[in-house]
Amino acid sequence: MTDITQLPIKEKIARSKKQMMWFAIMSLMMMFAGLTSAYIISSSRRDWVEVNLPTEFYYSTGVILLSSLTLFLAKKSLKSNNLSGASLLTFLTFLLGTTFVVMQFMAFGSLTDAGIFFTGKGSSVAGSFIYIMVMAHLAHILAGLISLTIISFKAVTKKYSKDNMLGFELGATFWHFVDVLWIFLLLFLVFAKDIF
Repeated sequence: MTDITQLPIKEKIARSKKQMMWFAIMSLMMMFAGLTSAYIISSSRRDWVEVNLPTEFYYSTGVILLSSLTLFLAKKSLKSNNLSGASLLTFLTFLLGTTFVVMQFMAFGSLTDAGIFFTGKGSSVAGSFIYIMVMAHLAHILAGLISLTIISFKAVTKKYSKDNMLGFELGATFWHFVDVLWIFLLLFLVFAKDIF
């Protein structure tokens, strides 16, 4: 067992930043566990109406999966000191993330076209839950895009190297988390009606 008090200060700082990241991720998981639990409990209401998910949600899933792949390849490039490749792939990840956000708003448009609104006339409990869960996820995607902007800038200005990539790793961990979170939410919304 390593005595962490004997570690160099740089490694102590890196460990503490990684622990804070995992604490934040666990907090987000608890928040979405609460939302999905509320969805399950509310689905037993007499006024519950099932909502068909817009196809944009499915297409955007492919986009976000592709963004995880490009970020994985960017990290691999960074580890092999291919800084220009890492910069390009990180920027491509940002573009794919932005495309994901646009597609989510297109899905909101499809929901409203189908007469499903967040509040007011035409709203339903199920529809409102879909809006809330997707908007909460989008808030974290926007945080991820800010992180990707910083990572992209640092990659382009060659602030990262195979020996100095803590910021990149933290941003990548968060981005992969929001990707996995979206897949969980989509699968939950697709299969919850059949399971619960």
